[in-house]
Amino acid sequence: MSTAVRFHDQHVDETGLSFRDDVIAGLGRSPKALSPKYFYDERGSLLFESICRQPEYYLTRTEEGILAEAAEEIAALVGPESLLVELGSGASRKVRLLLEAMRPSRYLGVDISRDFLLQSTRRLAADYPWLEVHAAWADFSERLRLPSGVEGRRVVAFFPGSSIGNFAPAEAEAFLAGLRRALPPGSGVLIGVDLVKDIDILESAYNDAAGVTAAFNLNLLERMRYELGASVEPGNFRHRAFFNEAASRIEMHLVSECRQTLVLDDHRFEFEPGETLHTENSCKYSRDGFQALTRRAGYRPSAVWSDAEGLFSVHYLSTD
Repeated sequence: MSTAVRFHDQHVDETGLSFRDDVIAGLGRSPKALSPKYFYDERGSLLFESICRQPEYYLTRTEEGILAEAAEEIAALVGPESLLVELGSGASRKVRLLLEAMRPSRYLGVDISRDFLLQSTRRLAADYPWLEVHAAWADFSERLRLPSGVEGRRVVAFFPGSSIGNFAPAEAEAFLAGLRRALPPGSGVLIGVDLVKDIDILESAYNDAAGVTAAFNLNLLERMRYELGASVEPGNFRHRAFFNEAASRIEMHLVSECRQTLVLDDHRFEFEPGETLHTENSCKYSRDGFQALTRRAGYRPSAVWSDAEGLFSVHYLSTD
């Protein structure tokens, strides 16, 4: 089989908003906020891969351990010859723990970072010549569009990394309900979910000693500068991440160190000292709480795996 990647350009923003428009809208809010999806230009994607290697960031290594141990059980639930769709595929590293056990006939990687997506899927196609590999440059949070020819085929959506935590619980429920409607009958969702735990462990994971998460957060301002021509000085901001216990979520912010003005086109956005730009939420769940959410979204929880310390969980959800 050819190792060429079949590329599907699905980068359609259903809201009609661009990065520029979202920045203008987000900075015009009170409090100021932007979607974490804008972290992932090529540099941001590389920085995130570096975050995953930091000793404080337990999420990646714990989820990988769970997937490696549960791969055969997952394969038995899914069955062979499925279409495996990875949402937010990134480096497509975790899916490699599943491919030999699951033996899907087709793989579709979906990611918002175009160049990073193509690099990753080309490596995957070269390493698994028996696998038909597709890539879709898309914002999967807007709408999932499957390639043609999936009628009657079992589809499994793989959503690792606890990225579901970037949605508020009501948004997560709506997203999962929309995903279920996009999948053919008899499909499933394999999803990684971070669990509530000791606050020190949580906060350390988003404040690594090497400062990689801080660079990742501040890169959002760099992206505004080089893509949009915004007048902003990233050195006038600092990274802050903390656990909001009432909302059961990590929050990431960029904190203004002084009184300053960010200028974009003919828009001027004033920051007071200590004022923040809210850049990400990462909600943490109990196992039972997340399963209750998925039931409300129309799924049947079929299996759940976790590590011995109860840090992280992987759920398999059936659509019927």
